[in-house]
Amino acid sequence: MSDTRPTILWLRRDLRLADHPALVAACKIGDPVIPVFIHDDSVARLGAAPKWRLGLSLAEMGRALAGKGSRLILRRGDPLTVLRAVVAETGAGAVRWSRLYDPQSIARDKAVKSALRDEGVDAQSHAGHLMFEPWTVETKTGGYYKVYSPMWRAVKDRDVAVPLPAPSNLPAPDRWPDSDRLEDWNMAAAMRRGAAICGPYQRVGEAAAMDRLHEFTSDAIRDYKEDRNRPGVDGTSSLSENLALGEISPRQCWHAGQRALHEGAKGAETWLKELVWREFAYHLMYHTPHILHDNWRREWSAFPWNEDGDAPQVLAWKRGRTGVPFVDAAMREMYVTGRMHNRARMIVASYLTKHLMTHWRIGLDWFADCLTDWDIAANAMGWQWAAGCGPDAAPYFRVFNPETQLDKFDPKRVYANRWIAEGQPEPPETALSYFAAIPKHWDLDASDKYPAPLVNLAEGRNRALAAYSDRDF
Repeated sequence: MSDTRPTILWLRRDLRLADHPALVAACKIGDPVIPVFIHDDSVARLGAAPKWRLGLSLAEMGRALAGKGSRLILRRGDPLTVLRAVVAETGAGAVRWSRLYDPQSIARDKAVKSALRDEGVDAQSHAGHLMFEPWTVETKTGGYYKVYSPMWRAVKDRDVAVPLPAPSNLPAPDRWPDSDRLEDWNMAAAMRRGAAICGPYQRVGEAAAMDRLHEFTSDAIRDYKEDRNRPGVDGTSSLSENLALGEISPRQCWHAGQRALHEGAKGAETWLKELVWREFAYHLMYHTPHILHDNWRREWSAFPWNEDGDAPQVLAWKRGRTGVPFVDAAMREMYVTGRMHNRARMIVASYLTKHLMTHWRIGLDWFADCLTDWDIAANAMGWQWAAGCGPDAAPYFRVFNPETQLDKFDPKRVYANRWIAEGQPEPPETALSYFAAIPKHWDLDASDKYPAPLVNLAEGRNRALAAYSDRDF
């Protein structure tokens, strides 16, 4: 063994080389760097689509590291046990990683840091997944923000550090520790036949993310304020899958958006606000972690939601067979692409929680299984916002009408026709792909008759409002 003591870079949701503070810190030590990804319980718990998408990202990260003369070491098990083993095998003297902010990750990382330090290993965590660490953003009275708009005003003029360049080289150890084979992890197992359908819609890895950012800020960002609400138009950045896995950093996005704003792109400020909306989700998760599993507004605990995820109406919602074109098109888009347009997410969430009076946790869990851009904080806040029990100053009387929303944002039915085959004499491949992606036991076919609506929209809205009026919200 050489005199050098390698540094372990523990990778999680930071699968990139540029603007990677933990990686830069590891390289600054001056000794060899050993990148390690650990398949722990948090990975095992992932839903089908996000686990599969993570596997794609790990493969791409491995290729990127190989291009720098490095490699990605894969291990399965408890993180502390794995890190101790790699330290023993390599003589590593330090471990670096990027912070995560959900309560389970915080508890795990604190325990790992404490144990490693007690054993003489220099263990340190770094920022990188957010622009603003949650504890650094406070109201004038010293508390956390419960409403988005004041938080936006508080941070919009803050300096955001310039993104760090990727290291020119990564010093390799004399001898690499053993690694699992990614294919042996079988990350795509739960996707079954859906992986082949979803695959072409993924833009995986750091290079693809940076290309996507450049394309968006060079063109579509100009009309983003209007086009982001039009599901039939390619008007969004589609960077959510890349941000979720850290294939690109929010700082890189922020500075690109600022450049576009200064160059006169009128939609740039709206996009910057969306980046801060992501920060707001993490801010709330850090300060009020119950948002992940309980009503953020505690007074909603007795609201009479249906909690049967296998109820016929819920199954129809899951399968994109509600008889409401905006809802069904959105659900089918998710099965084919792994993502869903943001306006559509609001519509399907409102429909489930209000028109069908079904608990938001059922929708949250379903999205966590089906979205390739799943993000723990954004998913929780989005569902609670739509349901009315989350951070919203006017929660309960906002019941989206899927018909009028479609008339307003997809008047020519471009989006609806793209994803719903039934009733079209020559449905497009996108709509037909839904039937190739879904489980066979759903027993659905493009020749089936399109279903009648599950509920009358006006009656469903009135039922929800009546339930709200019976309680003091």
